[in-house]
Amino acid sequence: MSGKVLHIFIASNAGEPMQEVRKVGAIEQLGLEGDRYTGERGISSKLKYGISGHVSLIEQEAIDRVSNQSPTPFLPEDTRRNIVVKNFPLNGLVGKEFMVWGVKMMGVELCHPCKRPSELSGKQGFKELFSGFGGLRAEILTSGVLYVGANISRDIVKCLICHTTTSYPHVCPEFYPALHWNHL
Repeated sequence: MSGKVLHIFIASNAGEPMQEVRKVGAIEQLGLEGDRYTGERGISSKLKYGISGHVSLIEQEAIDRVSNQSPTPFLPEDTRRNIVVKNFPLNGLVGKEFMVWGVKMMGVELCHPCKRPSELSGKQGFKELFSGFGGLRAEILTSGVLYVGANISRDIVKCLICHTTTSYPHVCPEFYPALHWNHL
């Protein structure tokens, strides 16, 4: 089972507007470059068990469902989640590893909807409308670059050429060094 990354958002501090980016560095055990959770400046930076929530994800299908039920649709950036995915169910990933392109992550807890997105967007009902589908908080286990359009999958393989743990398709840095995340 695999899906696609549709949007990537970061905000440098809690409460600031989400900024959409086409690509972003994912830093192992920290978060996304430039995002509030990387410097623990976000509201949900530390979870109840002391595990960091480095990144948050939500399904586009949940946003679409809510938009069809609400007189004022929520846009992807209104959800305050970092990564919006399509065709990749998130609710069953707590405690499981998955790959976003070449970045390994582990789901640590569901993002139970709160009132904060409604307060910041001025659109009422986020907590109620997204109940059961608020997304997933994940820990970043390996560094790399995330791209809009990247594959997201539970399939984790090791490249036979460079020995990188990755998902399919893989752009091997041995063949394409200019695309390797250290060179961006």
